[in-house]
Amino acid sequence: MADFDPSAGRENPKTAVPLKVEEVLLAAAMAAIALITAANVVTRYLSDISLAFTEEYSVVLMVIVALLGSSVAAASGRHIRIGYFVEMLGARGQRVAEMAGLVLTVICFGILVWYGYRLAYDEYRFEVLSNGLGNPNWWYTGWLPLLSAVVVLRAVGRFVRLARGKAG
Repeated sequence: MADFDPSAGRENPKTAVPLKVEEVLLAAAMAAIALITAANVVTRYLSDISLAFTEEYSVVLMVIVALLGSSVAAASGRHIRIGYFVEMLGARGQRVAEMAGLVLTVICFGILVWYGYRLAYDEYRFEVLSNGLGNPNWWYTGWLPLLSAVVVLRAVGRFVRLARGKAG
């Protein structure tokens, strides 16, 4: 049987911008996905009409959920990790490993910021329209660099807190 997450019960760290911002947006995006999906199911069964065009919104909302969740995880130290080897280290070694992981997170999401921005800008510049609804595609792809930058800032904030010797 799997162990429960030991960090599940701990409170979020104190940050300059409260994590409640991301948590509220995350809940709103998940609620919107649920509403879109429920509306699609109900209309399909009651009228044989598909709301397939709403898939564009569902997909972008899933990306938003993933990136907001990554932001909260990076800020609070709840990101996915394999703790077997790190747990063999002392407290200082664990902190160094956590900081190294945060550096890699900043690099990874920094790449997403850069290339996501270039993608969204190209779609804006070339007036690319979405397949289903004909909306400007940058409305959807613009969330990738924006929220990836939020993840970078949250990871940098956690790195600074750890470098100062603070727990969270």
